[in-house]
Amino acid sequence: MFYGLSKFVKNILPKRLFYRALLIVAVPVIVLQLVITTVFFDSLWIKTNKGMTKALINEINTFIVIYDDEIYKKDEIVNLFSIYQDLNIELVEDINFNFDYDERWFSPIDRTLRRELKSKFELKEYWFDTTSYKELIDIRIKYQTGYFKFLIPRDRVTTSSARIFALWITVPAIIMIFISLIFLKNQTRPITNLAKAAEKFGRGEDVEEFKPSGASEIRQAGYEFDRMRKRILRHLNQRSEMLSGISHDLRTPLTRMKLQIAFIKDKELEKKLSEDINEMEKMLNEYLQFTSSSFLEKDKKFNISNLINEIIIKYNNENILTKIQSEIYINGRKNLIKRCINNLIDNSIKYANKVNIELSENNNNLFIKINDDGPGIPENEFENVFKPFYKIDKGRADSKSSVGLGLSIASDIIRSHGGNIKLSKSNLGGLEVKIFLPV
Repeated sequence: MFYGLSKFVKNILPKRLFYRALLIVAVPVIVLQLVITTVFFDSLWIKTNKGMTKALINEINTFIVIYDDEIYKKDEIVNLFSIYQDLNIELVEDINFNFDYDERWFSPIDRTLRRELKSKFELKEYWFDTTSYKELIDIRIKYQTGYFKFLIPRDRVTTSSARIFALWITVPAIIMIFISLIFLKNQTRPITNLAKAAEKFGRGEDVEEFKPSGASEIRQAGYEFDRMRKRILRHLNQRSEMLSGISHDLRTPLTRMKLQIAFIKDKELEKKLSEDINEMEKMLNEYLQFTSSSFLEKDKKFNISNLINEIIIKYNNENILTKIQSEIYINGRKNLIKRCINNLIDNSIKYANKVNIELSENNNNLFIKINDDGPGIPENEFENVFKPFYKIDKGRADSKSSVGLGLSIASDIIRSHGGNIKLSKSNLGGLEVKIFLPV
C-alpha cells in the first residue's frame, strides 16, 4: 500500500530540481495563505458581516413595527429613518408582486441576508437583490396590499477590509514567490551547467575550462568533476601515446623481417612467413586506428545524408540498396562517423551479397539500419563481438581477413557521440545493425 502511494507521489511530482525546489518554497506559502484567509473569513469577516446584517434587519423590523403604530405620522417616520439610519424607504402598492428570488448560495452576503430575514420575517413574504445595483441592496418586505422597498448602501452589510486584506495577503505572496524564482534559477543554473559539461565530456566533445559556481556543495562537485576530467584526459593521452609508440616501433623489426624473408630459398616457408608478417601489419594498423584519440577531432555540424551517399558511391556496388532521408544534419566528428559506417559496410559486403542501408529521422533522433543476407551472427554472440580482438569461429569469423576490431571501433564511435548500436537478425536472413544518434 505504502509502496503504491509512494510511487504515485513520485509520478505526479515534477522531475526537475528547479520545479521541485519551487514546490518546496511555494506550497508552504500557499498553504499559509489559505489558512490565514480561512481563519480571517471565518472569525472576522463573516462574523462582522453577520452582525452588521443583523443590525440592519433589526432596523427594518423596528421601522415596520413603528410604522404600524397609529400614534406616529407615517411620513415623519420615513424621513427619520432615511436621515438617521440611511434607509431609502418607499411603500409600493402592488398586490401582484412575485416574491420569488434567486438563491445565490455561493454568496456570503446573500446567505447572511436570507438567514436574518427568515428569522425576523418568518410570517411575512420578503424579497431581496444584491446584484442589480453596484452600491445598493434592494430589500422588499410585504406590507398589506403592497410592499416596502428598502434601498440600502452595500457597506451597511459588508466591509471593504476583506478586499484590502486579500490584496495585502496576495500581492506580497506573489512578489515573494517571484523573488524565490529568481534565486532558485540562480541556484539551479550551476547544476545544469555541470550536467551539460558532463554530458558533453561523456560524448567525447572538447569541454572548455569549466568554472564551478553556486553553493559550496555544488562548487565542490564542479571542482571534483573538473579534476576527474583532467585525469581521464591525461590517462587517455598517455595510453594513446604509449600504444602508438609501441605499434610504431614494431614496424621497424617487421620491415627487417620482410627483408630477411626475401633471402629464404624455401618458397613455401617464405610464403607462410610473409602471410604471418602481413597479418601482423594489418593488426598493427587496426590497433593504431582503435587507439587513436577521438578528442583530436573537433565537433562540427554536417549533413550525414550526403556523407552516407558519398560513402556508398565510392563502393560502386549495385548490390547496395539505399533508403536515405535527405537533409539530416548532426553535430559530431565527421571523420569518426565516416570510419564507423565504412567498417560496418565493409563487414556486410565481405560476408553478404545484398546490403540494405536506411537513414531516417524521428523526434530529433536519427536511425541508421544496415541489413544484409549473409550468414549472420548467433544471438548469444551479439554482445561479445563488440569486445576488442574478439572473434567467433563461424559465420563472420575469418581470422585471415579480420583481427576483431571493426565492430569495437564502430561501437566506441557511436557511444562517444551519445548514441547506441545494437545487433539483431535481419529480415533478409543475415545481420541487422541498428544505430541511434541524437541530432
